Amino acid sequence: MTRQQIEDLVARRERAINQRDTAAFAALYAEDAVIESPTAGGTVQGRPAIAKIADAWFSGFPDMKFRSRSLLIDGDQAVTVGEMHGTDSGGFMDLPPTNKPFLLQIVFLSKVKDGLIVHEQPIYDFTGLLIQIGVLKAKPV
Repeated sequence: MTRQQIEDLVARRERAINQRDTAAFAALYAEDAVIESPTAGGTVQGRPAIAKIADAWFSGFPDMKFRSRSLLIDGDQAVTVGEMHGTDSGGFMDLPPTNKPFLLQIVFLSKVKDGLIVHEQPIYDFTGLLIQIGVLKAKPV
């Protein structure tokens, strides 16, 4: 893929997230793509599993927005650094909504091929997210 094609793919992912469009999001991944997902508690494979993860985020945080801050591309590898924010007004992971906001720094390590993402590892502080939305309690230091 060319640099421009990868930039376009990453921009489409950002739009799909901000529109909370599960079908558009899942379509950016190869049929047998793999995501190493903290949300799923491990590795998931295939568009249906990827759509399920997206649905958990989109339904849990109906006002969620993502903003890419930088993109590094090296061959078929892309690193997107950005932030997500929203409010737990839909109930994340089938828990009752807390109506608390979150701000999450996130990095997507992606491998691309033939116009699609074939492997991805999102890196973010999942425990910190759960603390921000009030699902977990943290003892002050």
